[in-house]
Amino acid sequence: MQRRNFLKSALVSSTAVWAGLPIAQTLAAAPKLKITKIRYYAAPGYNKPLFNQARGIVEIETDGGIIGIGEGGSKDMIEQCAQMIIGEDPFRVEHLWQNVYRGMFYPPGREKLHALGALEMALWDIKGKALGVPVYELLGGATRDYVECYATGFRASKAKNEEDRARDCIEAGLRAYRIGPTGGNGDQPFDFYDNAKKTIEFCKRIDSAVGGGGKWALDLHTRFDLTEGIKICKALENLEPYFVEDIVRSENPAVYKTVRQMTNVPIAVGEQFGDRWDINEFIEQRLIDYTRITLPNTGGIGEFKKIASLCETHYVGMIPHFTGPLSTAALVHVLGSSSPNRCLMELGGGEPERPAYFNEDFINFKNGKLYLNPSPGLGVKFDPKKATFVMEVTAKTQFPHPILKSPDGAIHNW
Repeated sequence: MQRRNFLKSALVSSTAVWAGLPIAQTLAAAPKLKITKIRYYAAPGYNKPLFNQARGIVEIETDGGIIGIGEGGSKDMIEQCAQMIIGEDPFRVEHLWQNVYRGMFYPPGREKLHALGALEMALWDIKGKALGVPVYELLGGATRDYVECYATGFRASKAKNEEDRARDCIEAGLRAYRIGPTGGNGDQPFDFYDNAKKTIEFCKRIDSAVGGGGKWALDLHTRFDLTEGIKICKALENLEPYFVEDIVRSENPAVYKTVRQMTNVPIAVGEQFGDRWDINEFIEQRLIDYTRITLPNTGGIGEFKKIASLCETHYVGMIPHFTGPLSTAALVHVLGSSSPNRCLMELGGGEPERPAYFNEDFINFKNGKLYLNPSPGLGVKFDPKKATFVMEVTAKTQFPHPILKSPDGAIHNW
């Protein structure tokens, strides 16, 4: 009976949204839900450490039978964060985010943000499914028809060298081909001077292969010091790459004040960053041309949307680092409903991953572009039988931390 009532309510809310009725009426027709269970699964075949680009799958189940899906986080971080939202209203996405983000004494590190991003992603999925609309509609509606992509590697190519592989990538419809510096692999010593020279020559060959026009980009992987990093950038200025990424290590934003003054190549930074306080100085001081922040690292869809607004204010583009398959799908919803700033999405191997535990059509990719998925929520169906169950959380923490609220109910740091 409960599930039947939920489905009826979801149908009513979906009709209301598409009929253009006020959101208050739509929400009134939606079921009142509470979070009852949170499950965590390991992604089969993914062997990287669980705190490093984790791809665990999160399910948030409600008392109305609707289940939201998220991706990211380690077991311990998911468990602690999940215990803070059991019994809560999943529609209050921002409120729950603030509670988890601020609800302990220490500021959240990037590992916690990764877990929070997975849970918050699942909350948006629940809300979209309950209202019968895709997440991008909840974020303001579509602002672009598709999201352009670039490739790091190109699996579809049969070429035996990078120049031909780059050419195949562009001919397949992708916007650019990203390469890395020479050297830095294996146990061989890294000669900065020699690899700087070789990297410059490599870039010249790639530029010639794709016909210039910003159809390639370079990631220096923070391998060089400032001297060699700038030497490479200065040599590439006339070639006009789409961007040069991680020229030097980026923990200290002040370093990029120096970098910005010494080269005019487009600069990209941020793949290792989390929330807006990690990246805001780079954006506000216009030290970079593109952010590389991604999901779930930012802490979630809402936080990514806020950073997108910050980028719009300062005319900074967004080119998220490649991520897990579900997070890739979520990024299309966010970028597809954000400002018209220039944006690209990175695809490892030149195509999105389609793991067996998700429905094959969960992501819409063709001719090198990612298109919006109009299905409710994130448009992803998860088969838990094809993943590895790790744990389930059904109760709040036994060690709750005090919560400080202002008179209006907003959460503040304790």
